[in-house]
Amino acid sequence: MTDKRSQELEFAPIGRLLWRFSWPAIVGMLCGALYNVVDRAFVGRGVGPLAIAATTVAFPIMIILMALSLLIGVGATALISIRLGEQKKEEAEVVAANATALLVLLPLCFSLLYLSFPEPILRMFGASDEVLPYARDFTHIIMLGSVFGSIGMGMNNFIRAEGNPVMAMSTQVLGALINGVLNYIFIFHLGMGIRGSALATVLGQLFATLWVLSYYLTGRSLVKLKLKNFRLRLPVVLNIVSIGFAPFAMQIASSLQQVILNKTVLVYSGDLGLSAVGILMSIIALMIMPILGISQGAQPLIGFNFGARRLERVKATLKMATIAASCVSVTGYLVLRIWPDEIAGLFTKGDTTLTTMTASVMVVFFAMVFVVGFQIVCSQYFQAVGKAVKAAVLSLSRQVLFFIPLLLILPHIWGVNGVWLTAPIADGLSVLITAFFIFNEMKLLSRENSLAEAQVMSSQLEFTTRNPG
Repeated sequence: MTDKRSQELEFAPIGRLLWRFSWPAIVGMLCGALYNVVDRAFVGRGVGPLAIAATTVAFPIMIILMALSLLIGVGATALISIRLGEQKKEEAEVVAANATALLVLLPLCFSLLYLSFPEPILRMFGASDEVLPYARDFTHIIMLGSVFGSIGMGMNNFIRAEGNPVMAMSTQVLGALINGVLNYIFIFHLGMGIRGSALATVLGQLFATLWVLSYYLTGRSLVKLKLKNFRLRLPVVLNIVSIGFAPFAMQIASSLQQVILNKTVLVYSGDLGLSAVGILMSIIALMIMPILGISQGAQPLIGFNFGARRLERVKATLKMATIAASCVSVTGYLVLRIWPDEIAGLFTKGDTTLTTMTASVMVVFFAMVFVVGFQIVCSQYFQAVGKAVKAAVLSLSRQVLFFIPLLLILPHIWGVNGVWLTAPIADGLSVLITAFFIFNEMKLLSRENSLAEAQVMSSQLEFTTRNPG
């Protein structure tokens, strides 16, 4: 890392740095969320409720693709930030090249698996006979372009790690704009239906990937991609995977959660309930993505200062990021409480039954959403400092420890109302576990910082004693 960037990360005011790194990440993450929101809004208004249900069925598959990108992208980003903080630029370049190779190989393998058994997989993920044709048309195209989404998302994290958040943001803005424009053209002007929506998504990801690659191939990047570094090195791969496992596992758990949710809702509410779930997932994505943007903005600050042992700056960054994320989640909660019908209506066209159902369950499903800002930022703190096990436990607490078990139990007691109650209960319980972990972590950092300061003072005193003049 250049001296100027290193000095900024180590000495510039935390608030200014967090804002500078976070606002592009927030805009970029929102644009990333708009892929699914735009898909569902356009197919809902241009094709119908069954098309929304089809995108809901495809959503777990798209989550798995995202999980593979995060496994490599987040793991490599944390390592790159730490290596740059340690002034080991060559090691950071090895990590970046190995990660790029993995971002191509992993989605290719998963796409081949899906394309070998498409119908059984879609039925397993909740497709009924009526929804299956729509789901098949949509998912086939998404999988054929899976590598573009993987490279664009994964390598964009590298750009943010080396201290260029605006470039990272522009990548996601470009992809989202192209996706939105092409969705409108393909569905409403060319009559391509749900296939048009999928094609628009893939083309948006393709342009984003080309934009990211241009950054590295034109020499603008700090971390260079060198051909000799693309040979996979097992220790590097294991390091990337161990740190990236937490977000990967969280996304896989989200995919499993979505599958169980789809199939449970299908039993109790049919395809209309499946459409409502799709709308709910789009809404929560819009709320969570700014929080993830704040967390991503904080990651290079936390990672660099942790590597440089500037622990007070680590704590200050975490505190500010937590406050900012909590403000976002509380604001989102208030908006959902005040305008549930208007928000649900954005995804439907004249279907009052679907609008009414979605608005009513929204109030219950998001009853504890105001606490997710704290939970997400604190869990991702452990990723930023390379503590993979703790990060995995906290990231998985909501889905694996609470949501999925509750989803398997509560509907048998309260029917479909039990489905909607799983989310707020899981949110509350996961926050309690997160608070326990982060409180102990802050005590540990305080002890380490006090010890380091005592050692410095002792060294200074010893020097003064030996050199009284």
